[in-house]
Amino acid sequence: MRARNIVAATATALALVGARDLVQKKHALLRNFPVVGHARYLLETIGPELRQYIVTSNDEERPFSRDQRTWIYASAKGENNYFGFGTDNDIEHVQGHAYVKQRTFAGELLPDVHDPQALLPSAKVLGGPRGRAKAFRPASVVNISAMSFGSLSGAAITALNKGAALAGTMHNTGEGGLSPYHRNGGDLVLQLGTSYFGCRNEDGSFNIDKLMDVVAGAPVKAIEIKLSQGAKPGLGGLLPGAKVTPEIAEIRGIPLGEDCASPSRHTAFSDVDSMLDFVELLATETGLPVGIKSAVGEMGFWQELATLMARGDRGVDFVTVDGGEGGTGAAPLIFADSVSLPFRMGFSRVYGTFAELGLTDDLTFIASGKLGLPENAVVAFALGADMINVAREAMLSIGCIQSQKCHTDKCPTGIATQNPRLARGLDPTSKAARAAAYLRTLRMELMKVSAAVGVAHPAFITADDIEILNGDYDARTLSGVYGYKDGWGELGPHVADEITALLATRSKAAFEQGPAV
Repeated sequence: MRARNIVAATATALALVGARDLVQKKHALLRNFPVVGHARYLLETIGPELRQYIVTSNDEERPFSRDQRTWIYASAKGENNYFGFGTDNDIEHVQGHAYVKQRTFAGELLPDVHDPQALLPSAKVLGGPRGRAKAFRPASVVNISAMSFGSLSGAAITALNKGAALAGTMHNTGEGGLSPYHRNGGDLVLQLGTSYFGCRNEDGSFNIDKLMDVVAGAPVKAIEIKLSQGAKPGLGGLLPGAKVTPEIAEIRGIPLGEDCASPSRHTAFSDVDSMLDFVELLATETGLPVGIKSAVGEMGFWQELATLMARGDRGVDFVTVDGGEGGTGAAPLIFADSVSLPFRMGFSRVYGTFAELGLTDDLTFIASGKLGLPENAVVAFALGADMINVAREAMLSIGCIQSQKCHTDKCPTGIATQNPRLARGLDPTSKAARAAAYLRTLRMELMKVSAAVGVAHPAFITADDIEILNGDYDARTLSGVYGYKDGWGELGPHVADEITALLATRSKAAFEQGPAV
């Protein structure tokens, strides 16, 4: 009897759905194929998940392949992240594949590359060349990139910040302001976007006094002015009023429940000259190193910046170069696919602009754009990067499954959402441990590759130590591909000597103190 009731209820429900499908006019598919047409929308909804586990090969999917995600997940969980039975890549034919050339002998005694606790500091002192009052040597060459509270949940930000503290890395706040979730022990890089969230007047203009209050109340180690990002360079944003909760309104300093538009350009400066004045104002008032973050488009901006810095009186302390491959931010498809240069092309052009004027030792180069994988990170260091920032890979380490729903507020793992029901599924404590394990493992992998090349630090890997496949059975050195001249991508003698001396002692106190500036 019960079974007949269930069948009858099911049939009635399907009949009602079918009747509705036949009379509705929004979807032609459902009018023509009532009831069964819904299967198409279901399959479309879960398509990315199906392709991840059923359709694609281990190294086919984008933006991160199954092999890449597996390596990150295993590293974050402290599991075996090795792969057996050889590579499943066609390494003789895949255009652009990078090969690291190991050396038979090393010129120095190399460290224990299997110690996950080993420190791997920056080769440069951030803010040292310009004599900033609070210049310091970052303790880690791997740090967490800019992801705002608002784009990520409070639980996700908490996990990342706690993970940064455990791993001894820095955590970039993103442009959404410094939230309570950023105050869990990790050192911070405070990012200022075009809306100056947390440091703004009612009309959206910048307020230096509010910036000073923010810096004084948190472990802010540096300030980053965001000019653009890889996800949507040159494009402002809109935070709908429905998403401006009391918490977000307070953190960002914006009216509750009202739409908040972020302009595409800064209002505190309008050209390179006034931007450098703004940089010097921030550095003078706070004592902190100050840098810029940008994706790379036309090169006139960078050429003018390098030319003005060559005078020696003003300058940025670091440059964060973001790849145009598209990152964690939601963006129009054309911006993710086609606006700004890919990382390797963009970074090499920016580095070369400063190298032509002999300025590369005067600032720190930070690289971002899918660099949380060892093979990509090594190429970045060979091109001249001093540190790397990781974003999507850090998200994967705390549970992201690449469902690609970041722009819908329906992230199934509670990371890229403000939905309380979804966010509660993410436990910040356990995920912090995973983030820390991933960050440590990536550092350790960089040490292993450096040792294979015969050097003690990835900053000593050069553009001649890597070759890029140029076609079937043919490859060119990285320096040849990107037009590097002799010495480009390498540290100057005094910088190299300082980091070599510190690596010889491997003293945490020495790393933190750094040389006198």
